[in-house]
Amino acid sequence: MKNNLDRLNCASFEVRDYECDLQGIVNNAVYQNYLEHARHQFIKSRGLDFSEITKQGIQLVLIKAELEYKRSLQSGDHFYVQTRIERTSKLKLTFYQKVYRTRDEQLMLNAIMTVTSTTKEGRPIVFEQADLLLDNRA
Repeated sequence: MKNNLDRLNCASFEVRDYECDLQGIVNNAVYQNYLEHARHQFIKSRGLDFSEITKQGIQLVLIKAELEYKRSLQSGDHFYVQTRIERTSKLKLTFYQKVYRTRDEQLMLNAIMTVTSTTKEGRPIVFEQADLLLDNRA
């Protein structure tokens, strides 16, 4: 993998036929699913579980998504999502994600995904365990 990345920072996938549109490429909206799953895997790799965080009354809510499409994945392509995270404020975390096609290490997508923490009722709350996610090993 590119730059000898720590495997914990990557989630591997294969494009399924039904994820493609009439042009034979992955529909733009499907990338959001890939990115979300990779974020959940990243959280799990740091010893936390998204479901358990939610059960503790903390909602990690996506508030901003910036996706820069470079190239298109096609059915059967194997690819991986590299994820790293930074705290951007007391309540916000930013996930920096890149999608690479495995066979040629081609960058397919850059994403900057900003998440905030709230209560179930939508009130801001500090996610204290976020420090476990900030151990940047990549």
